[in-house]
Amino acid sequence: MGTHRDIRLILTDIDGTILPEGHAVVSCRTREAFRVAARAGMRMGPASGRGISHVLPAFGGDESCVATALATNGMQVYLDGALIHEEHLDHGELVRVAEALHDLPHAGLIVFDEGTPLLVEGRRRDLAASFPLYASEAKAGEGVPPFAVVKANVFTSEGLAATRRLKDLLEREVPGLEFNIPVPGFVNLTPVGYSKASGVDILCDALGISIGQVVVFGDSGNDLEMLAHVPDSVAVENATAEAHEAARWHIGPCDQESVAQAVEALAAGAWPFGR
Repeated sequence: MGTHRDIRLILTDIDGTILPEGHAVVSCRTREAFRVAARAGMRMGPASGRGISHVLPAFGGDESCVATALATNGMQVYLDGALIHEEHLDHGELVRVAEALHDLPHAGLIVFDEGTPLLVEGRRRDLAASFPLYASEAKAGEGVPPFAVVKANVFTSEGLAATRRLKDLLEREVPGLEFNIPVPGFVNLTPVGYSKASGVDILCDALGISIGQVVVFGDSGNDLEMLAHVPDSVAVENATAEAHEAARWHIGPCDQESVAQAVEALAAGAWPFGR
């Protein structure tokens, strides 16, 4: 391991990075790594596509692990338990998304009312194929709601190739939004120019630190901008090819608590990356 660097902020994706598929809560060791980092004087938190109400359960309700966080792909930025920045999706652009999906079989749109998903387009059984938790919680929606929307997602039950085709269609039909694929069957929506990378910059400004004092971890499509933007970015072994390419450093797989091991080393003053 190399020498210590002055790291002040550590951010990690959740699903596929610290939370293996099929698990609902990150491991005790991972949660303790968050606390170890805090005791070493570092802010550490999740950088997730999940809204904050779905981030907290992934940490067993431990609010100390999510006090500093990027939720909804950087649309919501939290620092020491306070929401310091929030972006909204344009209503007209969401209407255009709904219109583009209206006649497509096995695809649909959910819009979140705080933590509750509203099924605006599509069928619950197709949503269940890509995101069972949201399908179990979703309420029927009647068109795009009039309130300010932070989080919305497009889904399909037809696998990764169909998800990519759906993303390409939406990019053509709705150029006012950006789209990324965190997992097969699911598409994130953000305003143009907004991502986890912009959320990192907001936290750096609020903390008065440079991006050279940040380490980030990720594994998939909604991490690409963050991995490319932060000099010390890290991909887990099970990351997509694109995420692996975007990251500077590489560690073991999610299911071996590789992020926790790296964070423990950082908190101890070591530099655990070298390949």
